[in-house]
Amino acid sequence: MSQPAVAALAPLPFGLVYDDGEPLDSNWHRIQMSLFINVTRQAMAERGRTDFFVGANMFVYYSYEQARGIAADPVGSKQFRGPDIFFVGDVPARQGRQAWVVWDEGGRYPDLIIELLSPSTMKKDRTVKKDFYARTFGTAEYYLHRIETQTLEGFRLAGGEYQPKKPEAPGRFWSDKMGLELGLWEGRIEDEDATWIRLFDRDGRMIPTEGEAERQRAEVAEARAEAERQRAEAAEAELARLRARLRERE
Repeated sequence: MSQPAVAALAPLPFGLVYDDGEPLDSNWHRIQMSLFINVTRQAMAERGRTDFFVGANMFVYYSYEQARGIAADPVGSKQFRGPDIFFVGDVPARQGRQAWVVWDEGGRYPDLIIELLSPSTMKKDRTVKKDFYARTFGTAEYYLHRIETQTLEGFRLAGGEYQPKKPEAPGRFWSDKMGLELGLWEGRIEDEDATWIRLFDRDGRMIPTEGEAERQRAEVAEARAEAERQRAEAAEAELARLRARLRERE
């Protein structure tokens, strides 16, 4: 039986491995991961929250035996566990995490996991990983996004197994763990047109990326400046009209 992570508190006699040498399946995977991290941080900043962690393409170390097995054979080990994207709430903000090490995080596992399906991983994501996240991690929410079919599936943990979640709207699922809605959006990110997982608030407003938020603020400022210019021009025109009438009466 694997030693519980919370019991492995003594310094490890070996170093943790942070890279298995496997490249991402596609540029879309890289962009989607970065996008989700970006909008999650934006959403939490809007709510004044710092008690969270969002990671992508990062290993989760959950037991001493797993860590030891990987350290002994970093190339051939099959014990790597690294969700494409994951979220943990109610944890201290901390810089420099290179992996999510459960025994260093008070025994906390991911609250939410997203796997980005590809032909090479689809079967494993729907079977082996799905069962592992339910039984070992106890992760409350699990999502699967397949770009080829532009679909998003949501599952919630119940009785030790994942049950399909009912969407709030087509392709959108409310996350109790994030306090936000996950949904699909078609658009351009980093010059790539695709269907992306985005976050929405209760009112259906899409959480902007940092860049989108900056552009929105610039557009609002420009609109205000234009309105002020038009008011100034109108006031100047009215003043000129009044002066002209006064001259006519002289």
